[in-house]
Amino acid sequence: MAHVLIATTPADGHVNPLLLVARHLTRRGHKVRWYTGRAYHDKVASTGAVPELMRTAYDFGGLSKEEAFPHHAGLTGLANFRAGMQDVFYGNAVGQMKDLLTVLSRFPADVIVSDDMCYGACFASEYTGISQVWIGNSVYILGSRDTAPLGYGLAPSSSRLGRLRNRLLALTGDHLTLRSLRKHADTVRAEAGLRRMDAHAMENIARRPDMYLVGTIEAFEFPRCDLLKGTHFVGPLGLAPPDTAFRPPAWKDELGHGRKAVLVTQGTVANDVERLLVPTIRALADMPMLVVVTTGNHQLDTATTGSLPDNTRVERFVPYHWLLPHIDVMVTNGGFNGVNAALAAGVPLVVAGASEEKADVAARVKWTGAGITLGRRPPTSKRIRGAVGAVLSESRYREAAARLREEHLGHDGPRRAAELIEELIDTSPDFGSAIPPTGGEL
Repeated sequence: MAHVLIATTPADGHVNPLLLVARHLTRRGHKVRWYTGRAYHDKVASTGAVPELMRTAYDFGGLSKEEAFPHHAGLTGLANFRAGMQDVFYGNAVGQMKDLLTVLSRFPADVIVSDDMCYGACFASEYTGISQVWIGNSVYILGSRDTAPLGYGLAPSSSRLGRLRNRLLALTGDHLTLRSLRKHADTVRAEAGLRRMDAHAMENIARRPDMYLVGTIEAFEFPRCDLLKGTHFVGPLGLAPPDTAFRPPAWKDELGHGRKAVLVTQGTVANDVERLLVPTIRALADMPMLVVVTTGNHQLDTATTGSLPDNTRVERFVPYHWLLPHIDVMVTNGGFNGVNAALAAGVPLVVAGASEEKADVAARVKWTGAGITLGRRPPTSKRIRGAVGAVLSESRYREAAARLREEHLGHDGPRRAAELIEELIDTSPDFGSAIPPTGGEL
């Protein structure tokens, strides 16, 4: 029996991929404590793990981005990305580390398991020497000679010119576009009592983990000659188990019967319904298909809902396990877990990815051939209509999605993640209750 400390950023996309992993670990007899926001207390407790709440760190769980970080309002593009990294992830790292060191003083863990952007957990691991496992809640985030840095949404290239492109883009980030972020990482590490790292921007904030469990299949990730040792593609982790309390909507009988069905979603974080949801409703209004729109945490305004086309049904949430078997194409902003859910069901995609890492998710969809990407700019109804029509009419997209589905079927991500965590624990030294400082004094 091992002691496992889980730590996650207090946001759905960071917490949900670890729920089933935690459940597997507790059922296998391990003692598990889970540090995250108060809004996730009940979810954490349902896995059998003991919740450990944020105290020093800023707990923004359960708040919208505008509520948690009102000064981000109106920011777009690179400015929005930098602000998010600095405030959401870097800015909370020292407080998270202090909280986690307090937990470790009474719960000597054998391993720290965290989402790959919970930098306070990375600091705690570095400070104590306890082995760390990253659970990837999106695309593989580490740099490579064979890929462009995150954020560009470019296909991989290992040719001589391709590697030159990749290096130049990384240097551009270091000295121009991400220079302030790189400096901020140095400042945060110094505040944590840790030494400066000589690495590219976005990799100079934390050491690489002992093990990196990526929540997708290998066929959906770009090939690299320098993949981190200890990386495993375990299959999807963010697919929720069937919800036995779910009651199908009144329009459930409209699915099937030879009628095409399109799912339109932009996940739980993006809140600009005018960017994708509304244009897609307009684009498909007169087409002979059922259009299912899920709005996540956001509602369409009354002007829109009051004039919905006859073929459109709007819900805040419908479980993927129930809906996707009936869907012919998903239109999405590129949320990683939603895209993987679609591909696990063999559903091809139309992706309009712009914010966060969604352009990189879209690039992978295009690279696999499982869908069409619409670029970063808000898509017009005309472009959406054309893309949906192409995915429905051209068999190559369905065939590519079907190939990915076959690989998904061979993976049980949460179970395999738990097994690999156990393997790491078995080969790691026993740290007992000691917490030796390695980076300096707090």
